[in-house]
Amino acid sequence: MKLNSFKPFFIGLCMFAAAGMALALKPTAKVAENGPKVNLEELIPEKFGDWTIDPTVAPLVANPQQTALIEKIYSETLSRTYVNREGDRIMLSIAYGGDQTDTMAVHKPEVCYPAQGFEILKNSADTFSTGAGNIPVKRLIATQGPRIEPITYWTTVGDAVTVSGITRKLNQLKYGLTGKIPDGLLFRISSIQADDAKAYQVQDAFARDLLKALSPAGRKRILGSPDPAG
Repeated sequence: MKLNSFKPFFIGLCMFAAAGMALALKPTAKVAENGPKVNLEELIPEKFGDWTIDPTVAPLVANPQQTALIEKIYSETLSRTYVNREGDRIMLSIAYGGDQTDTMAVHKPEVCYPAQGFEILKNSADTFSTGAGNIPVKRLIATQGPRIEPITYWTTVGDAVTVSGITRKLNQLKYGLTGKIPDGLLFRISSIQADDAKAYQVQDAFARDLLKALSPAGRKRILGSPDPAG
């Protein structure tokens, strides 16, 4: 075989081998299918510490398009508003999905809030102290007319908390190389308040109280593994 005719054949062979390797390495086993079923209504208590459910305030309600996307991405969602004796109100939203590949990645507040007509005035990385360890979080400020809503959130991919795109990709790759599809969770808390520094303090206190009220397995579900509170 002449060299000129061999070159296209060799390139085609390499492309075929690469395609076969990609198919062989494509993750197929969902981690969520090998563990206990997630039930957020049962996992998150209605009362803990100084916090009880306030039925008079509803968290942000998604529009029909966003609702359809959320139902596609997540298998479990929970939205509640809590109030304490001081009158502080925290809106809690948790969403869990059993498939955290690129096509089913968690829907971040930076995307869903603007889709609801909000403007994001602040978007910064921060650290949240769980009381027995630190995890990375995102702090946002969303506004719509006179409404000012400071937001704190984090996400998990499999057994790790992650809020940056690079870290998220690395965790997806880690699972993908073992043929597994990781599950994931988005934990978001927010409040309507102009003083964002005070809002974040109250949000952190709320999150710590909630984590203390959970079982070790519940904390692991919310924070990934290893369990910072365990």
